[in-house]
Amino acid sequence: MSPGRAATGNTVAFVVSLAVFAPGLWGQEAEPGGDGVFPDSIVFGQSAAFSGAAVDLGTNMHLGVLAAFEEANRNGGIHGRVLRLVTEDDRYEGELAIANTRKLIADGVFALIGAVGTPTSRVAWGIASDARVPYIGAFTGAGLLRGADQPYVVNLRASYIQETEEMVKRLTEDLEFSKIAIFYQDDSYGQAGLTGVRQALDKRDLPLVGQGTYVRNTAAVKRALLDIRESDPEAIITIGAYEAAAQFILWAKKLRMRAVHLNVSFVGSNSLLEALGGNGDGVVVTQVVPFPRDTELPVVRDYQTAIRQVDPSAQPGFVSLEGYLAGRLVVEALRASTEPGGPPPTREAFLQWLVDVGPYDLGGFEIEYGPGDNQGSDRVFLTRIQGGRFVPITRLQR
Repeated sequence: MSPGRAATGNTVAFVVSLAVFAPGLWGQEAEPGGDGVFPDSIVFGQSAAFSGAAVDLGTNMHLGVLAAFEEANRNGGIHGRVLRLVTEDDRYEGELAIANTRKLIADGVFALIGAVGTPTSRVAWGIASDARVPYIGAFTGAGLLRGADQPYVVNLRASYIQETEEMVKRLTEDLEFSKIAIFYQDDSYGQAGLTGVRQALDKRDLPLVGQGTYVRNTAAVKRALLDIRESDPEAIITIGAYEAAAQFILWAKKLRMRAVHLNVSFVGSNSLLEALGGNGDGVVVTQVVPFPRDTELPVVRDYQTAIRQVDPSAQPGFVSLEGYLAGRLVVEALRASTEPGGPPPTREAFLQWLVDVGPYDLGGFEIEYGPGDNQGSDRVFLTRIQGGRFVPITRLQR
């Protein structure tokens, strides 16, 4: 069992969850209302990348979820029950995700939350669904989690199809580009992004002029870059993690390629910015949550306060905000689907509330589920690196 870690600048600070112990070790009997529910607590599990090439994604998702849970606990929890979080490290690898998912379910968690990545979610969600354990807020926009027949999967964010559609729309309408290439991770995550880019281009009768791939959890990008350079693209869409994406962009600049670089939200914006150093200006990233420094939104103000209660040195970021929103969604749904002094929470009541509630405002970020619709938000936001920091934009400019 591994503690979550919150990335803070160039250091990684350990953040230990409140009472991070598997339920089977507590010597308590679960309430009859559902697994993971105890007289004083409700236990959730998170299998994510707490080491390896995607470590910043896992640690920041954990920071956000934990911040939302501890915020709720300071305010009485769920009608007196505190929320607890058990973590397991899958290093962004499918085989470990399978083992971790089975272990967490066997330990008796109420639900799984904050998974990181398509390759891990691809093999984990079915295990959770077969056990009737909710699989909540995975950090992926892959279509494989967005089926009408997946009632135990709860997505918070917009899909990669929606992110890549927005990219191609902005490139073709704002910049009038027609030569678009793609650099992608050679696995189910990359294929999901490739499908989205192809669909968006086909819709506009445009070809994909070039493509290149790299292997997950590596930064071996040079061959892909040379292949793509031959097509002389005006823009390159990257479907990858921050380390490989940064290396690709830096090498492209060394070779004096003039293409505009765009990345989907999974890249990990803060980590990408740090990896690029002073060479990131002009790089575009689509986001699926609001700008994490926009304190005009009540939920962003709450988020900033909550993460600093967990780690005073934590800096706002898109990944930890997504984790916080997933945790906040859980808190709101559990409180609303149970009564003080009433029967204990159940997974079925939790999920049914999400389907029945209709549009729901989390404080400036609206979500809506329904029968056969397990994705809460369709929003896609544009950001660009400018002057060494991310700024929100509404359109692309030359």
